[in-house]
Amino acid sequence: MNTNYSERINNFLQALDHKADLAFFPISPDLQFLTGIHRDMPTFGAIRHPGNWVEGLWLTPNAEPILVLTRMTAEFCPPGDFGKIHILGDHDDPYSFLRKILKELGLRNLTRAALGERASGETLINLQIIDPGVVFLSASELLIEQRMVKSDPEISAMKKAGSITEQAFDNVVGSLKHGITELDVILEVDYQLRAHGSLGSSFNTALYVVGPNHELFFNQPFKTLNRTLSPPVSILFDFGAIWDGYCYDFGRTVSFGEPSAGLVLAHQLVMAAQQAGIQAMADGKTSAEQVDETARNIILEAGMGEAFRHRLGHGIGLDVHEPPFLTKGDNTILRTGMLFTVEPSILVPFSGSARVEDVVLVGPNGGIPLTTSYQALIVIDS
Repeated sequence: MNTNYSERINNFLQALDHKADLAFFPISPDLQFLTGIHRDMPTFGAIRHPGNWVEGLWLTPNAEPILVLTRMTAEFCPPGDFGKIHILGDHDDPYSFLRKILKELGLRNLTRAALGERASGETLINLQIIDPGVVFLSASELLIEQRMVKSDPEISAMKKAGSITEQAFDNVVGSLKHGITELDVILEVDYQLRAHGSLGSSFNTALYVVGPNHELFFNQPFKTLNRTLSPPVSILFDFGAIWDGYCYDFGRTVSFGEPSAGLVLAHQLVMAAQQAGIQAMADGKTSAEQVDETARNIILEAGMGEAFRHRLGHGIGLDVHEPPFLTKGDNTILRTGMLFTVEPSILVPFSGSARVEDVVLVGPNGGIPLTTSYQALIVIDS
């Protein structure tokens, strides 16, 4: 990605100045934003390295930033051409190592330290051991203003992630048939994402399955994964690809068998609500709360407001969910270059349910969706 990372670091240091004398970002989306250094796919259990609470970027307004990597990270995930790197060996004492880093940064005593939101409690505790008087604040909150408005290279990465997602979904739709299980579908989604170039899924691929014989469950895989999908049932997709560290989030609705009148109506309403929300996403003219209200009113006026249970959407980029949020109480004024999901849904237990989701770019006169395929309700006949 053609990005001026030095400029990003300098902008962050200007925000840090007079607020803290030290900042630390572990390997995380924040670190990628500042340096271009990618993180790997997460694992269910932690993979720990000796002293990895020191690992990350250490910054102060008055010295060149220092990137600390553990020996294993440096060997398996080379950081590219970042300038000042120190390697923490397996047998090095992390306390002595960090004291040397702080001395090199010109810090004799810590007064206030800003930590990225992914920093571990161990980092915080050990900084207090080194200097018991230190007070902490959030470095991520200082950085988020930069991350909200995406650059052209970031938007291009998100468009590529969206394209991969759509290609994967097209192949998934072609593989759908009555009698398969939820697990079959999820495995196919995840396979197609990787087959089309994604690092993996940007979050755990989800299906929300609703029908007269299918109870709606959230995050209960042992109850749902082996369920057979036989009509009448609606399948609500929620998944996304990753490209160059940027995350996509996408949703469509599929009906196995002829859709009921309730499902047809629910799908029409969510599509109309999404379109209204997208049209309202104009630079400098609407707040995040107002966009949510505009879309939500479509469903409220149809008498189905209680079935739209969640916010309209969220910021997206290096994280799947980022501020601002399209929801009541978020008064952020939208600006050109911001990216949001717009994802209205209608969830009615054992009945017609539908959802749609696309990433939308805020433009001068309204939103510009990055994905537009499969706008009609998808029906699988057999």
